[in-house]
Amino acid sequence: MYLGFSVKIPENQAGISKKKIKGTTYIYYEHGRKYYAEKQYTVPQCTSIGKMCEDAPDMMIPNGNYLKFFPDAELPEELPASSRSGCLKIGAWLVIRKVIQHYKLEERIGEIIEKDSGLFFDLAAYTIVSENNAAQYYPDYAYNHPLFTDGMKVYSDSKVSRFLRDISRDDSIAFQNEWNAGRDHREKIYISYDSTNKHCQAGDVEIAEFGHEKEKEKKPIFNFSIAYDKKNRLPLFYEVYPGSINDMSQLQRMLEKAEAYGYKNAGFILDRGYFNEPNIRFMERNGYDFIIMVKGCKELVNKVILEHKGSFEDEWKNTIPYYDENGITVKGFLFKKDEKERYFHIYYNDFKKAKERAQLQKKIRDQKEALEKLKGTEVVFKGQDLAYFDLIYHTEKDGKKRLQFIREREDVISRDIKLCGYFCIITSAAMTAAEALELYKSRDSSEKLFRGDKSYLGERSMRVYQDEPMHSKIFIEFIALIIRNKIYTCLKDRMKEIHKKKNYMTVPAALKELDKIEVIRQADGVYRLDHAVTATQKDILQAFNLTAAGVEKEAKELGKQLSMLTN
Repeated sequence: MYLGFSVKIPENQAGISKKKIKGTTYIYYEHGRKYYAEKQYTVPQCTSIGKMCEDAPDMMIPNGNYLKFFPDAELPEELPASSRSGCLKIGAWLVIRKVIQHYKLEERIGEIIEKDSGLFFDLAAYTIVSENNAAQYYPDYAYNHPLFTDGMKVYSDSKVSRFLRDISRDDSIAFQNEWNAGRDHREKIYISYDSTNKHCQAGDVEIAEFGHEKEKEKKPIFNFSIAYDKKNRLPLFYEVYPGSINDMSQLQRMLEKAEAYGYKNAGFILDRGYFNEPNIRFMERNGYDFIIMVKGCKELVNKVILEHKGSFEDEWKNTIPYYDENGITVKGFLFKKDEKERYFHIYYNDFKKAKERAQLQKKIRDQKEALEKLKGTEVVFKGQDLAYFDLIYHTEKDGKKRLQFIREREDVISRDIKLCGYFCIITSAAMTAAEALELYKSRDSSEKLFRGDKSYLGERSMRVYQDEPMHSKIFIEFIALIIRNKIYTCLKDRMKEIHKKKNYMTVPAALKELDKIEVIRQADGVYRLDHAVTATQKDILQAFNLTAAGVEKEAKELGKQLSMLTN
């Protein structure tokens, strides 16, 4: 991608060369040489860094590689006025601005980032609307959207790169301290905590390590976790830690941070990945309640489920209507040598049983077919899940052991079939099965937060080579998550209000629809609303207490502001 400005061709630089291709002269930079031992010669490693300007032979239009090889080059920060489109998409921007105002983020971020806080919000809006986090594509977004920068300045990607290097970790720490200080710490809340991992261009990013990757791609990763207030539906704080640290060991550090932020009257909703005795004991010592889901096949709950199987599945009084589950609550001990009883909430679902049984049968069938093909071989299994089979070997005359028979373990298979359709939630505090399920299901909001982070903010890979830009991007991403989460909850509340689910009421669909609200620059240089707001757009806007008349008013104000900037 070529940048929207020209620079001088590097002078007195070894390795600069020119090559003309189909009438265009390209500038190349030799950044190394590779030696081929078999042929005994070296080959220059050259990369294009731009193309020569037709009207100025000492100037060139740089591309992204120029910034990589010449990071200290002086580049224009602002793009010319012509870099703004004659058609600006304003709908999604208006909604994002309203959320920023709702949380008073302008004041909070302005005190920390100061003069470039507008660019900070533009980058957050860019990640939400464009579902991308690559700095080099930010000018494309800025070209056809209103901006939060002073005077709606359109900055180049070189300015964005420098800005990302200037934001420090202290800035993100200061924001999180102030953000959490503003919460009401007296009220009882349940915090949903979850983590994920992110790929990273290794480079000089020290935190990126080969570790416990969930997607098994064998790339350097780091871990990213978020604490989410279920009651107020709000991201509270985040953590970034090396990829080699697993979720269980990090949980205790998170609990200490929660206490430091003032969340002492809180409970934690955790996924089964965080379940172990040290974590449970640590939470209890610090006075925190917990809600943890333990899958039905765990030995811990097998006995409890089988003891109560058949006592509640068909009883109407045990039905939890909204979730189509049947559930009961029983008390029991969680660990050996445990003096305190916990609450085991056991659930059953017919659809879940059919689905899990089909998956189990397919797994057994596929494993058996694979094992049958290995008969007569010296295959050795290490670490594979072969709990459903006994493997019988025969020692040949040559002393080698070969697989001879495969026998299904019918007792184990029958036990797991009986557990299909069941799951268990364990809580430290007394509550009904329906209350425990409702609280655990509230994790959907935080899980959608992570799904939005990776899928809709483009944050699956960080695309950075140094620590400072990585932490800056994560800080911007956290603000983008706060904004996007508010958009999600507003749309969800709107659907509950009208008692209908509509396809355009998802965040991606709503933003795309709102982006169709446009102002166009007319012959007199003034931007005006292109057409009236549609019925679909009105429906979406109502979720944010915005009206068509309000949008028309905002469009006129934007038109006046842009007219003053261009005249």
